[in-house]
Amino acid sequence: MTRAGGSPRIWTGPFVALFAINLVITFAQFMTISLIPKLAVSLGATSITVGVVTGIFAVTALAVRPAVGWATLKVRHSYLLMGTLALIIVAFVLYGISDSIPVLIAARLLHGAAMGFLAPVTLALASNALPASRMAQGIGVFSLGQAVSTAVGPSVGLWLLETFGSLPSFLLGAVLLLGAAVAAGFIRSPRPGPAAEQRFGWRSFIAVEAIVPATVMLCLAGAFSGVNAFIVLYGEARGVAQIGLFFAAYAVFILLSRPLAGRLADTYGLTVVIVPGLLMFAVSFIVISQVTTLTGFLIAGAISALGYGICQPAIQTLSLMSVSPERRGVASNTNYIGIDLGYLLLPVAAGWIVTASMDAGAATSDAYSMMYLVLIVPIGIGLLVFLLFGRGSRGPGHAEPLVELDE
Repeated sequence: MTRAGGSPRIWTGPFVALFAINLVITFAQFMTISLIPKLAVSLGATSITVGVVTGIFAVTALAVRPAVGWATLKVRHSYLLMGTLALIIVAFVLYGISDSIPVLIAARLLHGAAMGFLAPVTLALASNALPASRMAQGIGVFSLGQAVSTAVGPSVGLWLLETFGSLPSFLLGAVLLLGAAVAAGFIRSPRPGPAAEQRFGWRSFIAVEAIVPATVMLCLAGAFSGVNAFIVLYGEARGVAQIGLFFAAYAVFILLSRPLAGRLADTYGLTVVIVPGLLMFAVSFIVISQVTTLTGFLIAGAISALGYGICQPAIQTLSLMSVSPERRGVASNTNYIGIDLGYLLLPVAAGWIVTASMDAGAATSDAYSMMYLVLIVPIGIGLLVFLLFGRGSRGPGHAEPLVELDE
C-alpha cells in the first residue's frame, strides 16, 4: 500500500494495531522497571545484589534463545506473543508478592524466559508489517511507543509504589498486559511453511549475518543497563528529588529525534545515524557521572536519548535487513542474544564497581559516578566493532509487508 506520491505507507492497519499493543506492553514494563531496584533494596539487597537481580533475567532469556528462533519458524508470531504475555503476567504477580530476594529472583527468571520471546517476536511482527524501503524509519516509529512509556512509566510506577505499595502496582501492570494479550489475538501473521530450514539447529536461532550488530548491541545494552539499574539510586544518593523525570527527558528527546533519524538512515545509510549516536551515548555517561542537580540529570537524559535512543533502532534495522523476510525472527533473536548478554554481565560488573569503590572509602554518590565513567569502555568497544565490520551493511531483506489483521 502506498501513500500520495507513490512511496509505501508506514501507518497501515496492521502496523497501527501492533504499535498500540506494543505501547501497552512497554508502558506496563517501564511502569515497573523502576520498582525492581527499590524493591530489592527494601528486601535487604546490596549494590551487587541489585545488579544481580536486575540482570539475572538475562540468564533465562538466553536459555530460551535456541527455542525462540526455531519457534518463530514453526509457530504463528501472534500466538507466540499471546503465550509470552501470559508468562509475564505471572511474573508480575510474583513481583507483587515477593517477600524475599529468592522470590524476587524467581520472578525475574520467569520474566526473563518470557522476554526471550517477547522482543524478537514483536520486532519481527513489526518488520513484516513494514515496506523494506522504509524499514529504518518504520522501526524507529514503532519504538516510539517505548519512548512514550519511558517518559511516563517510571514516574507512574514510583508514584504507585509510594501511594499503594508494590502489590497493587504490579497487579495493574498485569491487567494492562492481559489487555494486550487479548488484542494480540486479532493479529493475523503468516502460517509457517514446511521449509527445510525449520529443522531445529543452530541456524534456527542464530543468523550469522546479524552477529556484528548483535555484538554492538551487547556493548550498548550492557552499558544502558547501568542506567536502568542504578540511576534512581544514584539520584537519591545525590539528594535529587523526582529522579524519575530523567526517563521523561530521555523519552521526550527520542520522540523529537527518532523519526528524523529513521528518515536519514533510510536515505543516507545507517552509518549516518549509528556513529554519531554511539558518540553521543558515550558523552551522556560523562555527563551523568558529573551531575548533582535535577537539571543536570535531565540534560544527561536528553543526551542519552540522542545516543542510545537513536542508534538502537538503526542497529536493529541492520539486523533485520541482513536476512530475507522469513528469517527476520531469527535475526531479531540473534540481536537480542547480544542484548541479553549485555544485561547479564554488565549490571553485575557495575554493581561490583560501586561496592568496591564504597569499600575503598568512596562516598555512595562518588562510587556511582566512577561506575558510569567505567561504562564508557563497552560503548567504545561497540563503536570500534561497528567501524571495523558493520559500516555499509544493508543486507538482502526485502519484500512487501506480511502481517495482517483478522477481520
